[in-house]
Amino acid sequence: MPVVGLISHTEIVQSAIDALALGSLYSLYALGIALVFSVMGLINFAHGELIMIGGFALALLVGVMPLGIVLVVVAVVVVLAALTMERVAFRPVRGADPATLLITSFAVSYLLQNLAILIFGATPRTLSLGSWLGGSFTIAGNTVQHLSVATVIATAVLLAALVLFLGRTALGLRMRAAAEDFRMARLLGVRANRVIATAFAISGLLAAAGSVFLVAQTGTVTPDMGLTAILFAFMAAILGGIGSLPGAVAGGYLLGITTVLFQVWLPFSLRPYRDAFVFGVVFVVLVLRPQGLIPTRGHIRV
Repeated sequence: MPVVGLISHTEIVQSAIDALALGSLYSLYALGIALVFSVMGLINFAHGELIMIGGFALALLVGVMPLGIVLVVVAVVVVLAALTMERVAFRPVRGADPATLLITSFAVSYLLQNLAILIFGATPRTLSLGSWLGGSFTIAGNTVQHLSVATVIATAVLLAALVLFLGRTALGLRMRAAAEDFRMARLLGVRANRVIATAFAISGLLAAAGSVFLVAQTGTVTPDMGLTAILFAFMAAILGGIGSLPGAVAGGYLLGITTVLFQVWLPFSLRPYRDAFVFGVVFVVLVLRPQGLIPTRGHIRV
């Protein structure tokens, strides 16, 4: 078997596949963060709770109805939750300073977590989304998980649909105009409520997709399952240049690649500290390029 250094070609290809799948998942998380920030200037830390809502919706519905219908219902539930979050929590404080918006997002996050604990309890729930996602196939000696392929394809489709929506539809163009200069856009007749609600709805759809793949990967649902997701989403969005959709994707894939590389290359004794090394790389990148990989001035770039 050909070997490069201490790592075989097979391991390199396998690591590349794993990095692509993990980067796709991180990109899904980061896109929702970046989109809302682009339009509203809000870093929504409660985005993780949208992922959690999707997880519990899956836990309640899987086995009750066919999986295809379950996925549609979960998407609708999470989108409605995102719209409710925007209408009840964020619309009343829309004109407040950034600190107030940030505190509001933290408050919504903790409220939803504790509501989930009261309703469902703190004990993790286990579930399976079907045998197909847990299966795999082999290409040239490399094992490829069906879940990895599904994650990559879903991310590509959602990103392409989002780019088309923002660039080819009237509402998408209004969103881009509002993100560029919200006050001027409103003077030109753009309805702020519709634009911001649309941004939250799309972020809810992305969160629903992220929750499906996260649950398929871990097999568990907990009230705090969105915490790690939102941490990596925030890091990916910052790495890419927050407010830039290509930047969010680039940051997500950079984070996924870095995580897998450390998992493969670190000695076994240091692998429990993998995330610390990943955060160190994030710190170095931001020191060298604080504006992110694809800088933006707070407007949507496609």
